[in-house]
Amino acid sequence: MKEHQTVVSVEGYRIPLVIEQVEDGSFMATSPVLEGLLVLAGTVEEVLALAPKVAKDLIEAMRERGVKPSLTAEELELPLKVEVIVPA
Repeated sequence: MKEHQTVVSVEGYRIPLVIEQVEDGSFMATSPVLEGLLVLAGTVEEVLALAPKVAKDLIEAMRERGVKPSLTAEELELPLKVEVIVPA
């Protein structure tokens, strides 16, 4: 018998990242939809791990300064399908 599944939703932003390798060999992420987002780390994996908190902190700082981010929060229902990058 199938168990009853509770539908859970969370509100969040979908923020695309552009990740590039910089001259010193580290990796930098910016976003075309969140001006000011900049994440710099030694590996792509570190960039991806740091980006959500950096984005959240940036959005909070913008709000504190009275700047409305040009993002629209979405209701993200679970199960949420996402892609992850796994090193080969």
